[in-house]
Amino acid sequence: MKACARRGKLRGMMQAFRAALLWFDPHVPGPSVRYEPDGLLVTGPGDGPDAPRRVVDVGPWATLAPRYAAVPLTHWPQRLIAPGFVDMHIHYPQTDVIGSPADGLLPWLERYTFPHEARFHEPAYAASVAEVFLDELLRHGVTTALTFATSHPASVDALMTAASQRGLKLIAGKVLQDRHSPDGVRDETQRSLLDTEALIQRWHGRGRLGYAITPRFAPSCSDAQMRGAAELAARYPDVWIQSHVAENVDEVRWAAQLYPGARSYLAVYGDFGLLRERAVYAHCIHIDDADRALMRETGAAAAVSPTSNLFLGSGFFDYASAERIGFRYGLASDVGGGTSFCPFHTMLAAYCVGRAGVTGGGLPKQGVSLPPSHLWWQHTAGAAEAMGLAGVVGNLAPGCEADFVVLNPQAKPLLARKWAQADSLEEALFALIVLGDDRVVERVCLAAEAQPRL
Repeated sequence: MKACARRGKLRGMMQAFRAALLWFDPHVPGPSVRYEPDGLLVTGPGDGPDAPRRVVDVGPWATLAPRYAAVPLTHWPQRLIAPGFVDMHIHYPQTDVIGSPADGLLPWLERYTFPHEARFHEPAYAASVAEVFLDELLRHGVTTALTFATSHPASVDALMTAASQRGLKLIAGKVLQDRHSPDGVRDETQRSLLDTEALIQRWHGRGRLGYAITPRFAPSCSDAQMRGAAELAARYPDVWIQSHVAENVDEVRWAAQLYPGARSYLAVYGDFGLLRERAVYAHCIHIDDADRALMRETGAAAAVSPTSNLFLGSGFFDYASAERIGFRYGLASDVGGGTSFCPFHTMLAAYCVGRAGVTGGGLPKQGVSLPPSHLWWQHTAGAAEAMGLAGVVGNLAPGCEADFVVLNPQAKPLLARKWAQADSLEEALFALIVLGDDRVVERVCLAAEAQPRL
């Protein structure tokens, strides 16, 4: 995979890229896919010397080429330009936990995750993992990510510093967990809130970085810590909130014991004032229609993590009910519970989860066949919309920050055959989803960069 060059003298100029193009119509709700087999993408400088580059125009080559004849052109024949992928939920400290076997979520946390996260109090160690983590994101075409750090402020500083140097769109937060957590990761209530506010002031809005207030999950946070998190969220309304909810049946039972007065596990967060726009809750498997309506009404979003849910045996996200009720959601890798950084693997797992359906009342519900373009939307423009970043990332519509990937359908022999035989866009995209991996991601171009390195 080749990256784009860093900031250079061409930064202030428009640039044009010719290839097949995939993007989504921003004027139509939901996954309204657009495709040009021979298209032109034109990017230009943002507002200000350090502002991200933005998409100026996109469309068919034959129509746009005369208009931009004087703009420097890069031609990628037999390649597909698509929006950079958006990962709505991932744990950077769990980079080395990926692929660790366990008998479900809670044993996995105790045996692998918490001991490993305890090492992130050391800045040098946190920085070394941050480098690997960000390299993996870019190698797989992920240009925007919402990620957990650990309970140590040093873990946030290390990640934000490294992401700023690369130019990724990255949102992260220090984990809050002041109870039911082992030594080494458990924090102190008041100190954790002071540290969170200091990190917001240090990193939120700096370049392409954002901050997320991050209660690990309700059982790991005291009432005082949850109230403090909500107060910070009210004080800084443009920051994000991220947490977990209803991932595992044992976790749901535990939350019910700790909060017997709450209508549901999700309602715990609502009772504390932590459901709003830019609030992203991972998993949302074991919820009911009242919970789904609560998410719709508050603007909170679900981060769907199918490889993680399958790996840990947590359950299936109910796509049919999500569509019926109508709330925001998008795809996420959930590394290290998730088994891959690769968006193609995540999309394929989501397709399988949709087809399998869910169980309710002892009877299987009808599965759904998610169109490939819908799966792609869930990992790009749909995920961006769920995070409150519609029109900013996850798309190649004019005005969006110019994060894009150049995909090579010829990278694998079987994929090349399937791509050539496809009778429709949906068949071609599905071939990429089923057979694609990091070898397909030939180049990643970030909006913070100036020109492709060929």
